[in-house]
Amino acid sequence: MEIKEERSSEEARQFFPSSQLDSVGEPQFTSIQRIANEPKLEFSLACKDLVAAGRDRKLSAFVQVSVAHPAEPVVTRHSSTEIVEGTKDPLFLTGVTFPPEYPIYEETKIKLTVYDVKDKSQDTVRTSVLPDHKEPRADVGRSFLGCATFRVGDLVKSKEQQLTLTLRTSDGGKTVGTIEVNLMKMGELDEGETDHITADTQDQKCALVRECTATEGIGGKDNLPSLNAVLRNPVCKLYRFPTADNKWMRIREQMAETTLSFHVPKELINLHIMEDMRRNQELKDLGELAPHWDNMRRSVIAHCDQMLSMYQDTLAELGKHTGSSFKSSCSKGEKTLEFIPVNLHLQRMHVHSPRLKDALYDVITVGAPAAHFQGFKNGGLRKLLSKFEAERRNTGYQCIYYSPENTAKAKEVLSNISHLQPLISSHADLLLSSASQRSPDSLKNSLKMLSEKTELFVHTFKDQLVRSALLALYTARPGCVLKKAAVPRGSAEEGADAQHQDHPSQMKRQDSIPHHSEYDEEEWDRVWANVAKSLNCLIAMVDRLLEKDNTSMKEGENEPPAEDGKVLHTGGDWHEQLYPLVITLKDCMAEVVTRARQSMAFVLLQELACGLPQCLMLTLRRDIVFSQALAGLVCGFVIKLHTGLHDQGFLQQLHTVGLLVQYEGLLSTYSEEAGMLEDMAVGISDLQKVMFKVIEAKSEDFLPIITGRREHYVIEVQLPAKMFELLPQEIKEGKLLHTYPVLFNVGINEQQTLAERFGDTTLQENINQENLELLKEYYKLFTEKMPPDCLPHFQEQNDLKGLLESLHQNIQAKKRKNVEIMWLAATICRKLNGVRFTCCKSAKDRTSMAVTLEQCSILRDEHQLHKDFFIRALDCMRR
Repeated sequence: MEIKEERSSEEARQFFPSSQLDSVGEPQFTSIQRIANEPKLEFSLACKDLVAAGRDRKLSAFVQVSVAHPAEPVVTRHSSTEIVEGTKDPLFLTGVTFPPEYPIYEETKIKLTVYDVKDKSQDTVRTSVLPDHKEPRADVGRSFLGCATFRVGDLVKSKEQQLTLTLRTSDGGKTVGTIEVNLMKMGELDEGETDHITADTQDQKCALVRECTATEGIGGKDNLPSLNAVLRNPVCKLYRFPTADNKWMRIREQMAETTLSFHVPKELINLHIMEDMRRNQELKDLGELAPHWDNMRRSVIAHCDQMLSMYQDTLAELGKHTGSSFKSSCSKGEKTLEFIPVNLHLQRMHVHSPRLKDALYDVITVGAPAAHFQGFKNGGLRKLLSKFEAERRNTGYQCIYYSPENTAKAKEVLSNISHLQPLISSHADLLLSSASQRSPDSLKNSLKMLSEKTELFVHTFKDQLVRSALLALYTARPGCVLKKAAVPRGSAEEGADAQHQDHPSQMKRQDSIPHHSEYDEEEWDRVWANVAKSLNCLIAMVDRLLEKDNTSMKEGENEPPAEDGKVLHTGGDWHEQLYPLVITLKDCMAEVVTRARQSMAFVLLQELACGLPQCLMLTLRRDIVFSQALAGLVCGFVIKLHTGLHDQGFLQQLHTVGLLVQYEGLLSTYSEEAGMLEDMAVGISDLQKVMFKVIEAKSEDFLPIITGRREHYVIEVQLPAKMFELLPQEIKEGKLLHTYPVLFNVGINEQQTLAERFGDTTLQENINQENLELLKEYYKLFTEKMPPDCLPHFQEQNDLKGLLESLHQNIQAKKRKNVEIMWLAATICRKLNGVRFTCCKSAKDRTSMAVTLEQCSILRDEHQLHKDFFIRALDCMRR
């Protein structure tokens, strides 16, 4: 006898009284009361004294679970256990769960059918249920043993929360054994020893497990609104393992998708579009250029417009995406999804021990950030960027070479201009408003803010690059050589600095550009210095007005009220006297902005012109890899922040030192995976330019907000008011929080064997050595700024310095497939309150093997998992 996906109403009538079936139009069912977001029902199964059909072999049993809903005259297959071999008393690892939304009531009946499998390799039930309305094949090599039925209300209301049911044959006659049903709840430990569930055979000393779908376990109840905004479709399993002292510990293992897989890339692409549009406009605003430079500009803008269109098309396609909130590995080569990380998930292990505090261990699993669609024929970013920079240095006379540092500086200057100019204008207007209201305190505050922003503005232009670029731009104007004596004011004021010859590292092949000794090299200094002088005049005037006001108030203390009119007139004088000075400040600032913006745009023109179209393609590849890496980083930060909200030591470390982010790479250094590793190394390194800021959410939208540009991003993480109040004052005031990403890679698959025997592992060795130095820098910073008692739980007896030295020795040893490097790096990360990532090509096989091994190792080392159960626990988690 086999159970179909759905049974007829005749079979359902065996489960319910006719009176109940006749009234299904208006059912009156009793709900099962459970905690919100918790599974409605969870139970484990174990059989005893099963009777085999023949005596020539031992039983290999599994249980099929079916549900008869009170309001529906059908029986529906729900789930099945794993197959337990070689015993008549199987204790099943896999339990049964009904998620929060499942329509189950006390009146619901559950049917348990036990089968004996003769050939495990052919039995399809190992992969859960069969397709709809399909019977198992007759030749699968299994036979029906018996079945039993129980009412859900009987289980949840039983005193021991356990039922022992008799298994009978299909005709209801012969008894073939019993089956025990135990209600399970996370967090409730058995009082007795582990031996009380031990079966007759040693093989049956195993843990209880069940699968469920729930959100509560991902975080506390207070965290649910904000966490539900970033996590989706969590799946969990619950295990029960014995400790070394024969007590039970329970482990809930959870995995969840995240909406950030798509949210972060879309936000990032939108920022790229706005940044590129601004750059294109700045190139157009360079003004009139000589034919050579103008043709160059036209070519650059044409290529940039094509790339901009591609970004816009990608964003539009992502906006149409519906369905899953993660990108599966089979989609990693799709062009429209190339900005999306592969298989980004949260993997959490919650441990509830008899004598130790509950502990959480999180790992973010994700496919290695890499440009799969573009391919790896010519290597990854690490090699491509190095090759491109070498070629750019050897560019001919058609353009000027600026180093990557100077190009980055030019972008920073342009960003500062866009940020500071409107702020200064705003504070200047507030100053005038305070003057009109004759408010001394407000006037002082406005002046203070104006002074701070203006000083930052002036400091931005104290750089040799601006002066050098002004000269280069001046020489690129049309006809500048022929009109030395009468240079148009708009061109002459572009300024120059003859001292550029003393800095050959900043501009290459300067001899290709004419030098103009008649140009006033001090002009630029005077222009930007005028801003500071205007500010000083403004400060002096405010001081005089306030001093006069104080004197007038003292002299007017004995004056009659008739003098009130003069007080109002004095307020008008404040505005009249400050207004011309404010206008002068704005004019001086506008002149500086025009010149500086054009000169820095000219630098960017050289960067693009020297490498078309490779420059833009490398920028695209880098954007793709960075987008994937950033989505994972934001997910890790959000989860870590929620987990550590009540840990004052962690919060202090967060704003004082920053957050360590450790990536465990499992890529080989052979063939395409070497290119993936090169992409991944650059993408993770680029995360150093990301900072976080925690803000109080003003709405029910808790998704992070991303601002900034390619060289500098700020991620604003939103928290509900109650959670925000738990933060230290420094974080609440908006202090930027730094991240310190490090990557350690050890190839572990068969391709790495080829690389070690016939290829080259230098890439992996260099990456590990470079990131070891970064990790040491973070540790040094941690020890300098944090008190020694801030190390987290379980770490008092461990020597971080010794672990770092051991990691150093293992990296230097150059041992084949030295997985000790991964274990040491992960241990150091956890001890430093860091965020853990595990990555391979697709975040599937190698990643799951690594994560489950790490989890069992933690249970052994930190929670006293019984030594005889390590392998069984590992097999249980890997099932």
